[in-house]
Amino acid sequence: MAASSGASRSMIRVEKIALRGPGVVILTGPSSCGKGEVANALCDLLSIDARRHLSMGAILRSTIERSKSDPDFMRLLEEKYALSRETSIFDCVDTTDELTQKVRRHLPGLERFFGRTPSRFISEELSGTPEVSQLEWLEFCTARGLLIPNRWTQDLISAEIERTLASVDDEGDSPFILDGYPRTVAAARHLLSFLRSVEVPVLKVLHLSISKAEMTARAGKRGRFDDDEEALRSRFDFYVENVQPSVDYLKTELGGDRVALIDAHQPAFVQVDGERVFHLQRSIENVVSTALRALGVPRVIVRDLLERRREERAE
Repeated sequence: MAASSGASRSMIRVEKIALRGPGVVILTGPSSCGKGEVANALCDLLSIDARRHLSMGAILRSTIERSKSDPDFMRLLEEKYALSRETSIFDCVDTTDELTQKVRRHLPGLERFFGRTPSRFISEELSGTPEVSQLEWLEFCTARGLLIPNRWTQDLISAEIERTLASVDDEGDSPFILDGYPRTVAAARHLLSFLRSVEVPVLKVLHLSISKAEMTARAGKRGRFDDDEEALRSRFDFYVENVQPSVDYLKTELGGDRVALIDAHQPAFVQVDGERVFHLQRSIENVVSTALRALGVPRVIVRDLLERRREERAE
């Protein structure tokens, strides 16, 4: 505790608080809306172990990378989840006419993404069924922000939640953060059913919102290899067509009081040598402040927590 100055301010400063658990806070929104930064800040400010931040994007990327380098993990994917680098997406348990047509539409993009010659993904009229494995399709969709079969996301996120719950060393009363999932109504329906089965309540859904123009601008600044124009357009269209309806479904099932719309574009500026300069960290703090308020943290405590975090970062 520390004394505060100023007659209008409390003499007590709150240094640490904890989110009441068990339960999950769901963070959702379009690509580049800052879900990761907000989740990291909430873990810090709400005394949540960073290992309890479950990012769907990170889970998918980790699955792809480990499948390339870890034979034991690849074997686990094959035996437990029926996912393989050898099994064709056109001939597997997930194959449907709709999925087949979707993969075929993206064959030129698959060629470019994997750097292969057109002969590898040649048309069926010339050389039979194109060769695209399940994990190649998973990798391509993850990079392009495309929908992958519901079974894959459902299995992977359920396994990750169960692993997290099993690793609890505090009698299971700690909350966790789920970042970037669900992304469809079907996924939201499955998630709520699964969470009920493991007796984990949804504490809050934080829906981070930015415009398409702002998403594109942010992606351009981070310079990730998969942030080309086509991928960004696809991601935002996916958000409008799938993620927003999933949030509406959660609101219907959980009640409006447990879903909060958060403006994720709250720019902040500071004066540097007489010039007005954009301040990224303060902008993130503005969004985090709104998120904390949505979780029920009083404004005076939010101010103290962010002030403490700022001081720690400056040390």
